[in-house]
Amino acid sequence: MATAVAKKTNKLDQPTFVWEGINKSGVKIRGENQATNENFLRAELRRQGISPKSIKKKSNRLTGGKIKPVDIAQFARQLTTMMRAGVPMVQSLELISNGHEKPAMRELIKKITKDIEGGEDLAGALSHHPLYFDSLFVNLIRAGEQAGTLEDMIDKVATYKEKTERMKAKVKKAMMYPVIVIIAAVVVSVIMLVWVIPTFKDIFAGFGADLPAFTLWVIGLSEWLQANWWLPLIITIGSIAGFTQARRRSKKFHRFIDRLSLKIPLMGVIINKSAVARFSRTLSTMFAAGVPMVEAMDAVAGATGNVVYEEATMQIKEDTSKGVQLHVAMTTTQEFPSMVVQMTKIGEESGRLEEMLDKVADYFEEQVDDLVDTLSKQMEPMIMAVLGVLVGGLVVAMYLPIFKLGAAIG
Repeated sequence: MATAVAKKTNKLDQPTFVWEGINKSGVKIRGENQATNENFLRAELRRQGISPKSIKKKSNRLTGGKIKPVDIAQFARQLTTMMRAGVPMVQSLELISNGHEKPAMRELIKKITKDIEGGEDLAGALSHHPLYFDSLFVNLIRAGEQAGTLEDMIDKVATYKEKTERMKAKVKKAMMYPVIVIIAAVVVSVIMLVWVIPTFKDIFAGFGADLPAFTLWVIGLSEWLQANWWLPLIITIGSIAGFTQARRRSKKFHRFIDRLSLKIPLMGVIINKSAVARFSRTLSTMFAAGVPMVEAMDAVAGATGNVVYEEATMQIKEDTSKGVQLHVAMTTTQEFPSMVVQMTKIGEESGRLEEMLDKVADYFEEQVDDLVDTLSKQMEPMIMAVLGVLVGGLVVAMYLPIFKLGAAIG
């Protein structure tokens, strides 16, 4: 089968399509083209004498290791260091790309470099990859380019990304620790019910005596699980999938879960404080970039990580667009602690709002750090109790008949 690649005539920001077709000689060929859409490409191929059979949009996902937010934060920090050392933009990107250990990240930086060499500015090149560079990141870089303070802005973006990712990691740690331990306890319990308890059942069959009610119940549970092991598996997977889809598709359900999460003892406090920290950190960074408050609120809302605070931020946007002061708008939502409102008021009255919001973010980030450590310490006895009930209960159930037999012999 012959292979051909049609001539690329479109701009860099157009999607790439993979196609197969037959030329005038009846030979099957294939290739890649950039085009505005599938219909434009189909018409172009026919103009070249190619009868297209299939056209598919090429995936923009990069291969060679998943790119994580921490990689983007590291990229911003490296670019800041290079540019402050006087290294030109394109050369800086090439050095970062060549030195990165993750193939997908190297490929991403090469695409950004190619776009810049093609005449685009850094913000424009980054905007082609919204999966890795969100609107907040791109808008901050664009503001820095327009103000002639790109190096300082990249440094602020790097600091912002580092602190927000550190905050997310803390919250995830607080949420995942008890979940992982409980999952481990359930797995151990299932192993005992499916493989260990049946062995004891065969031993007990030769006793010729009535077994304790608790032991009979555990043996019955073991027999049911062996016969219907697929049922709890399906229920678990279905529940997780259903919850995920409901949260993704239903705004009302999403809001209910997010509001409920704010009321969980201790965990809710962590989520609450982390949302306030993200709000303050993002708004402070946007102010540093010179972005007007009303325009900044869209990015701030998305950065809070909780629908309740996202809606509160959009309400603040609406109020401030009518001339209401920021601290008054924050008070109206009834979602922000009084200390945050007071610090914001001081910042507005003194003309140092960016600095005050930055201090608020630092304070709440420290609070989250302390609460995560406290949660870990308080969860340990609770987790031990769960392990004792699940695993220890099964062990006791199996040894009760042995103790009973020993007492009868004695």
